[in-house]
Amino acid sequence: MLKNSIEDIENQFEIIQILNEEGEIVNKEEMPDLSDDDLKELMRRMVYTRVLDQRSIALNRQGRLGFYAPTAGQEASQLGSQFAIEKEDYLLPAYRDVPQLIWQGLPLSKAFLFSRGHFKGNQMPEGVNAMSPQIIIGAQYIQAAGVGLGLKKRGEKAIAITYTGDGGASQGDFYEGINFAGAYKANNVFVVQNNQFAISVPVEKQSAANTVAQKSVAAGIPGVRVDGMDVLAVYKAVRDARERAINGEGPSLIETVTYRYGPHTMAGDDPTRYRTEELDDEWEKKDPLIRFRKYLEAKGLWSEEEENKTIETAKEEIKAAIKEADGVEKQKVTDLISIMHEELPANLKEQMEEYKEKESK
Repeated sequence: MLKNSIEDIENQFEIIQILNEEGEIVNKEEMPDLSDDDLKELMRRMVYTRVLDQRSIALNRQGRLGFYAPTAGQEASQLGSQFAIEKEDYLLPAYRDVPQLIWQGLPLSKAFLFSRGHFKGNQMPEGVNAMSPQIIIGAQYIQAAGVGLGLKKRGEKAIAITYTGDGGASQGDFYEGINFAGAYKANNVFVVQNNQFAISVPVEKQSAANTVAQKSVAAGIPGVRVDGMDVLAVYKAVRDARERAINGEGPSLIETVTYRYGPHTMAGDDPTRYRTEELDDEWEKKDPLIRFRKYLEAKGLWSEEEENKTIETAKEEIKAAIKEADGVEKQKVTDLISIMHEELPANLKEQMEEYKEKESK
């Protein structure tokens, strides 16, 4: 009886797909209301972000970037969700979610400074409603619940959207965040990008639950499971969740079933130790860029010429951005001390004077 009840719950969370691997529409009822220009812009962003990932990996290997978490394979999940929100919404990303920040308005040069650990890379420009990428796994879920509740109490038609990976869904902060937001019907959209591995631990070893989406049941909020390699399905799920939130219906949990092609980060992770070539090949056949390209080409909206133009533009802008980042003055210890408090306590005042003296020599 108990086993059957669990299976009944899990069976409710089938993967929603609009665009199959061949670029064919298989679910017309869920097709989002996007113009041809919107569709082309989504493709442009995905191609640009794939180039950015490739160049960032190269820059990291050259020693020109610091911390970097590869994004290839997750473009539909990341950019489809970001495309579904508005400028007035608040974005609380995890460390792999720099692409969403960039398309939300963070200058590319600042994204590179973030990777280098420079404090200026964590300073959001005026008008960009976002927090710095969170390094602590799952901590952004609690922060997002607070932001979402604040938006509700102010009566604003805006949401706080946050992300974590499948590993993050095993953290206490994840459960606390969705539970709090659910209890207060906060203006939130919670996204779990299930890329199958929390560093090296496969998702099936992280939880006895067959899906992440079903964890929404305990929080009393809607849960949706979508094909995270299908940009249209991701966009539709997040757009619908946003509408529910701003209409006072509370938060939603969205699981995007996706895959990261590269290592967890460039800090020594070797995915060949825990992933097979067969698994990589299986997921590469589901590539979000390939299927969306096929769809747009069939509609006469995309061409090789347009793609090459996007690639060249990305390369030029990345080159200019890294040059701009190189030109920023290196941070000093006194910089960090000065921005820690509005008014420095006595011990930091002493340290400030000590480091000022050292830096002047």
